[in-house]
Amino acid sequence: MAGEGNGRAELPRIAVIGAGIFARTQYIPRLREIAHLVVLKAIWSRTQESAKAAAELARDFAPDIECKWGDVGLEEIMGDSSIMGVAVVLAGQVQVELSLKMLKAGKHVIQEKPASGSTTEAETALSIYNSFPNQFPHKPIWAVGENYRFEPAFIESSKLINDIGDMMHIQVIIEGSMNSSNPYFNSTWRRNFVGGFILDMGVHFIAGLRMLVGSEITSVSSISRHVDMTLPPPDNICSLFQLENGCAGVFVFAVNSRSPKILWRVDGTKGTIQVERGVDSGKHGYQDGDHKAEPRSSYVEGARDVAVLEAMLESSAKQGAPVQVKRF
Repeated sequence: MAGEGNGRAELPRIAVIGAGIFARTQYIPRLREIAHLVVLKAIWSRTQESAKAAAELARDFAPDIECKWGDVGLEEIMGDSSIMGVAVVLAGQVQVELSLKMLKAGKHVIQEKPASGSTTEAETALSIYNSFPNQFPHKPIWAVGENYRFEPAFIESSKLINDIGDMMHIQVIIEGSMNSSNPYFNSTWRRNFVGGFILDMGVHFIAGLRMLVGSEITSVSSISRHVDMTLPPPDNICSLFQLENGCAGVFVFAVNSRSPKILWRVDGTKGTIQVERGVDSGKHGYQDGDHKAEPRSSYVEGARDVAVLEAMLESSAKQGAPVQVKRF
């Protein structure tokens, strides 16, 4: 037993900032699965009640978990030298501010998507982060939790993209299922977010597209509509986009549909690649020691996803006028 204790004492310690639906249903279960690799030392929320409720969900694998709440709790986490990193799982409107506070305190950060609410916010944030000195012991890593860039189907398909010859056109079809049975349907911050569910959900699909084609999106021309009055506007967007390599494609996104379907399709002169979302064993999926940051999860990659959707929404506000995508 003493050996187990000593081994666990050497594991990295982290804190979760946030105790909402996503922290409770996604982060805590995933941290349970890797409890042999990392110790969840603390969980923070705005209120004591929600922090304690979330901590109880993790007590089985983190028996010594500490509850933190309010401004004092944040200061305690920032001042705790044993906590090397934090997961920031908060409303999209406040994540960047909290992430920068933690980074300034020397903590590594994995921040939930979207990376920001706008490219302006992302540019300011990156400017602040890049001003941090690269000195002992290290510059803290700032990552965004965008899982699509790690999906095996996108990784493998991106390796095959050259085999289909010259790209002719691309289709991205997103028919979502954001209805009253979805746990995020009544999420206040998502409903009040710029672009409503389009931006919060859409960064996943843009990340998948960019991962698959291996070329940046340079310009877009879009039309959006508000059809389903139970959803915040807009809830539908159709966009024509062009890649750096000259290939054009369409991005069609309905936040809620009676027949959900999600696919990415690239047609080339020698063949076609299609990635489609499916369900396996009740879970959604896709068919088909250094101190070093993983480039796919870098903050700037998340900012690039936001930039594409922001350009699409801007174009639709201008009746489909072409808009250049901001570069990062």
